[in-house]
Amino acid sequence: MSVFKYFILFLIINFSALAIGSYLMQNGPQTNWYLTLNKAPWSPPGWVFGAAWTTIMILFSWYMAELVNSPIPSDTIIYLFVIQFVLNVIWNYVFFDKHLVLLALINIIFLTVLILYFFFNFYGDLKFKSFLIAPYAIWLLLATSLNAYILINN
Repeated sequence: MSVFKYFILFLIINFSALAIGSYLMQNGPQTNWYLTLNKAPWSPPGWVFGAAWTTIMILFSWYMAELVNSPIPSDTIIYLFVIQFVLNVIWNYVFFDKHLVLLALINIIFLTVLILYFFFNFYGDLKFKSFLIAPYAIWLLLATSLNAYILINN
C-alpha cells in the first residue's frame, strides 16, 4: 500500500480515536466538576485543544504512514500503535468521566513515554520524518503538566 493510502487510513483511525475520546468524556470540559477545578495558570484556552489535536493527528497519521512503509516489521508498529490508541482514548474517560485524576496522570505518562519511544526508537529509520511526531510529544508533556497540577492542587 502507498504512503498516501496509509495516511488516509491512519487519518480515519486517529480521528476516530478523537471522536471516541470526546464521546467518553461526556462533555467533561463543560461540567461543573471540571469548571470548578483549580487549573494551572498555563492552561490554554479551550479552543486550543481542538486545534492542537487536529494538527497532531494529521501529523501523527503522516508519521504512521511513513513508519508502516519503512522496513520495520509492521506487527511491532501496529502493536505499539494500538497501545497508543487505547491510552489516548481512555484518558478522556478516566479523567473527565470518572474524575480519577491520579490514574489519568499515570495513563498520560505512559502515553507520553510511548510517543517518545516512537520518536527515539524509529528515528534511525525515519530520520527527519520523525519530527512529525514532535508536536504530539510536546503536547503530551504540556497535558501531563496540566494533569499533574490538577492532581496536586485540588
